[in-house]
Amino acid sequence: MKLFFLAALLGLSFSQHDPHTKHGRTSIVHLFEWRWQDIAQECERYLAPNGYGGVQISPPSESIVLTTPWHPWWQRYQPISYNLCSRSGTEAELKDMITRCNNVGVNIYVDAVINHMCGATGGEGKHSSCGTFFNANSEDFPSVPYSNWDFNDWKCSTSTGDIQDYNDIYQVRDCRLVSLLDLALEKDYVRSKVSEYMNKLIDMGVAGFRVDACKHMWPGDLNAVYSNLNNLNTQWFSSGSRPFIYQEVIDLGGEPIKASEYYGMGRVTEFKYSAKLGIVLRKWDNEKLRYLINWGEGWGFMPSDKAVVFVDNHDNQRGHGPGGASILTFWDPRLYKMAMGLMLAHPYGLTRVMSSYRWNRNFINGKDENDWIGPPSYSDGRTKPVPINQTRRVETAGNMVIFRNVVNGQLLVNWWDNGNNQIAFGRGNRGFIVINNDDWNLDTSLNTGLPSGTYCDVISGQKEGGSCTGKQVHVGADGHAHFTISNWDEDPFIAIHVDAKL
Repeated sequence: MKLFFLAALLGLSFSQHDPHTKHGRTSIVHLFEWRWQDIAQECERYLAPNGYGGVQISPPSESIVLTTPWHPWWQRYQPISYNLCSRSGTEAELKDMITRCNNVGVNIYVDAVINHMCGATGGEGKHSSCGTFFNANSEDFPSVPYSNWDFNDWKCSTSTGDIQDYNDIYQVRDCRLVSLLDLALEKDYVRSKVSEYMNKLIDMGVAGFRVDACKHMWPGDLNAVYSNLNNLNTQWFSSGSRPFIYQEVIDLGGEPIKASEYYGMGRVTEFKYSAKLGIVLRKWDNEKLRYLINWGEGWGFMPSDKAVVFVDNHDNQRGHGPGGASILTFWDPRLYKMAMGLMLAHPYGLTRVMSSYRWNRNFINGKDENDWIGPPSYSDGRTKPVPINQTRRVETAGNMVIFRNVVNGQLLVNWWDNGNNQIAFGRGNRGFIVINNDDWNLDTSLNTGLPSGTYCDVISGQKEGGSCTGKQVHVGADGHAHFTISNWDEDPFIAIHVDAKL
């Protein structure tokens, strides 16, 4: 009986690694700080037609409202209750968005903040996104309800109550992360309230969760919460499907808490990926593209089937979190698109594309003093609609998401490099990519492994009917093709796949 229970528990846990994407879709996108109404429209008009499998949304739970600084993005990560009203919209709008996205085969993954409530200095009143009363001073959150019995103050040994030493696992998991009131997730009551919140979202139709700040929660406590989650809604998912779980664990090495402690419960965000990829493409530390021949586990990353990978995320694109200045963002458009293309062509990990917003940066002594700025908003703090004609929809990303879908399940083959910063590789006999990050032109013939014919380069254009709006690549009977890429090209890479054959 004990063995059966253990096997059942392991089966339950490992089923939480499945993102349940539909129609052969393989990538998700983070629509950071988008309104629910805009996400619903984006699912229907762009994401579904362009092969995206799912959307990570910003935390939907009621949060504190801050005015100093003015409505920063990180107020969404300071819950007041588990009511579903936020500056992205109402509960009704959230439910409508989930339904509409599911109806076109695009899953919704919720950014779940369950480690803590708001900051200890959050004050008392109704300055929250639903107008709910709370008192951070006395740790009173009546809308949940939580009281001071439900926090970890008694377990933390530091003088301030905050984490002071990341080499002490007890501090990291029992003390406050930057003064955020740390929930006692070991208590059955707290676990039940967290599970109740997540189950409400599951019943509404979400496919899973990006769980925030997992390094600051004990794996056993998280496993207890996950075990209490409902199966996914059978209106859109097969019977018995478990919610997809991917956990934010920052592990660059050198600390006692390891990402591997969380592998059994779901996937984990691989922060080394974006940090190292930025260094390679920036050519820092004498790194070269040719060193990516064993990219993935060969670079000390977690196993591919455990990893969620990204070029940047909402934290590190602002200088928060690991990677520092190496992280590539939309502020570096040429290298950013190259990194996106490489990530989506390579088989390692579950890929997540980032969609953020611009803000006025103000660097002083190497730090962006405006890294707090939230999304464009009205005077009352409500988020403005996304202006689609100005949305940073990088077509490179959209076309490479389709590329990844086409080559899904194919091995990396036909690697080529020039010993420096020009590389190429194929994915079975279904796709091929060539990248030039050198300071000179690429001009060579390569074995693509693809069937003979003429292909449309999906970086410079796309296939429309029987024609191509960009460059064309001619593959001979032997699978070889000639590639020319100038080092001055705005997008110095070429990608072809069998569905782009003319």
